[in-house]
Amino acid sequence: MLALVLLAAALWGLGRVFGVPGRLRLLMLACLWLAVVLAHLVLPEAHPLRAATGGRVEPWLVLGGVAVLVLGYRLALGALRRRAEPVRPAAAPGAFRPAELERYARHILLREVGGPGQKRLKQARVLVVGAGGLGSPALLYLAAAGVGTVGVIDADRVEASNLQRQVIHTDARIGWPKVHSAAEAMRALNPFIEVRPYERRLTEETAAALLADYDLILDGTDNFDTRYLVNRMAVAAGKPLIAGAIAQWEGQVSLYHPAAGGPCFQCTFPERPAPGLVPTCAEAGVIAPLPGVVGSIMAVEAVKHLTGAGATLRGALLIYDALWGETRRIGLKPRPGCPVCGGAGGAG
Repeated sequence: MLALVLLAAALWGLGRVFGVPGRLRLLMLACLWLAVVLAHLVLPEAHPLRAATGGRVEPWLVLGGVAVLVLGYRLALGALRRRAEPVRPAAAPGAFRPAELERYARHILLREVGGPGQKRLKQARVLVVGAGGLGSPALLYLAAAGVGTVGVIDADRVEASNLQRQVIHTDARIGWPKVHSAAEAMRALNPFIEVRPYERRLTEETAAALLADYDLILDGTDNFDTRYLVNRMAVAAGKPLIAGAIAQWEGQVSLYHPAAGGPCFQCTFPERPAPGLVPTCAEAGVIAPLPGVVGSIMAVEAVKHLTGAGATLRGALLIYDALWGETRRIGLKPRPGCPVCGGAGGAG
């Protein structure tokens, strides 16, 4: 009997360590319980397995009944709590609820943003490609800032090694699809926004239709294939693109917008680096707070672009060296003959 209890505890603990969802772990325990009950009902009374599990089926049936009652109570209590949650009154299209005005008060006080700028944020639609190191802070601050619709696309699941720097995820959500983990964090932070999670990879076939529904694209991916793809699709759709990258102690950010006279990503990086020349974070490592700094800069650039505040990084590459505390800004220009944008401030 004790050995069976220990086995159940081990199954639960190992499932948590390896990121098995709670419902699946409950199903495993239910299968174990059912196997014991069937053993008592089918096997001879003197069978060693029956003796090892208490010798009688009645205690196991009682245990199963208690578990069902507890589970039913929790489900009913959750349903009652959801029904008891106050329903926020709907606001007119484009208008702010009183709770939103209080939430965004510090923005509205800023001369460069104000009420009109906050309204533009509320009406904006931003797509973030990647819910990893750069996507984590960018998504959280876009949600906090009140961007009305935020889409996030990523095909990966949360792993324990992500949590050192991907602050939008939690230990309890290991094993979840990253987009759903990110969506839960964003909705918990700001219930007044719409979050659209896309659990898939961005492809040539789907990118055009997806990007067409958004005003601004943020690219926080860590591979050049996706970066070049996002750039091509953004240029073809005439959408501005804020792209960030990090490695070890250094990060960089720029806003690419050929339709407004700036260069595109491929103007700046015409050829992908040779294999091994630019290692990924998984290969070379990255200091934990660096994605937070660079991803936050991406969010700041997004807010500036959407509200018209200040000067954005269009036509400039911001490089941040965390190890030595240095920041450099390099001017960028369209590259003549660029196969993506044509190098003349417009799509080629």
